[in-house]
Amino acid sequence: MPEQTTVASTGNILVAEAMRQANPDVIPAYPITPQTTVVEELAKYVAQGRIHAEYVNVESEHSAMSAAIGASAAGARVATATSSQGLALMWEELHIAAGMRLPIVMFNANRALSAPINIHCDHSDIMGARDTGWIILFAETAQEAYDNTVISFRIAEHPDVLLPVMTTADGFITTHSIDRAEVMDDATVAEFIGDYEPEFALLDEGSPVSHGTFAGLGGPFFEFKRSQRNAIDRSMPVIKQIAAEWSAICGRPFGMTEGWGMEDAEVAIVVIGSTAGNARHVARELREQGVKAGVLKVRCFRPFPAAEIAEALKGVKAVAVLDRSESFGAEGGPLYLETRSALYDLDARPAVVNYIYGLGGSDVTLDLMRRVYGDLSDIAGGGAASSELVYLGAR
Repeated sequence: MPEQTTVASTGNILVAEAMRQANPDVIPAYPITPQTTVVEELAKYVAQGRIHAEYVNVESEHSAMSAAIGASAAGARVATATSSQGLALMWEELHIAAGMRLPIVMFNANRALSAPINIHCDHSDIMGARDTGWIILFAETAQEAYDNTVISFRIAEHPDVLLPVMTTADGFITTHSIDRAEVMDDATVAEFIGDYEPEFALLDEGSPVSHGTFAGLGGPFFEFKRSQRNAIDRSMPVIKQIAAEWSAICGRPFGMTEGWGMEDAEVAIVVIGSTAGNARHVARELREQGVKAGVLKVRCFRPFPAAEIAEALKGVKAVAVLDRSESFGAEGGPLYLETRSALYDLDARPAVVNYIYGLGGSDVTLDLMRRVYGDLSDIAGGGAASSELVYLGAR
């Protein structure tokens, strides 16, 4: 029978534990705040003999992903981690990893991008990588960071997918805060993830293959890109299936989206990451006052669960989408633009407003959530929905 241990730990430590249990062959690593403790823990596990992996100390994040690509193409199970400027330095390699269909698993500690210099949480880094072809999962809590990491290996290595996966958590808020979590025993995780047997490995002399070849004018580049699209579209049911299997083992639910109070909600907040907890807290307060408030958390951002979001929001009068990143020059933040697009084909679309919040780790207080719900109640009562982008809490 599966055995779980209750621990008090940070999100980073739990991510490292999940990666240890997945037993990767190669870990290319470079430190960057607030991700550093993940690779520190993995280095300790290797030194202690608790994981039999090749730990590669590289000279930059670009090199980390380059090494991950080489190792994965050779046929290894590969895990790594990064954050912020490090993720940005990998940008070229992120496209290569996805284009070569390499099932790398990488954790990102969500952190602001410079300038000015800032080491605290927002989603500027991960949203900058949203179109690189990676599957992207968000965690609200340390528990979700652990569970997301465990299932990421199965998702990435599934023969219908074969795409890299980023599992993410909010910098310092989730990565460094101590939280209560349940950790599964090693044997159960090992059995759930299984061994990785690559079909197209460079070091398989019996079945020679090429990786990263030239596909210029007249070559199959266009078709390769369509193949990537088909793969990430196929990943949607695979993610649901694998998550359901893990849920049956650990007893914790996983949904592409997770709603609270959405069954009869008239006003709702759509949010990603740690802020979902604040939104739910205020929604509970409002429910006690007779306000039909709901929260819709998006846990899987790529592939984007547009149909589920539309179904959840179709009966709501007013919706606020909270973005912890900007999309400069666009009509709103990334989550807002995708959510509004998901609602376009509804016969009766709710009013949708956008708030940019928490950039660079700015405080996300309960009063700010109350302000958002207050605005939504005014709109639901017949008030006009503002088309202006609101910087929530900015001075």
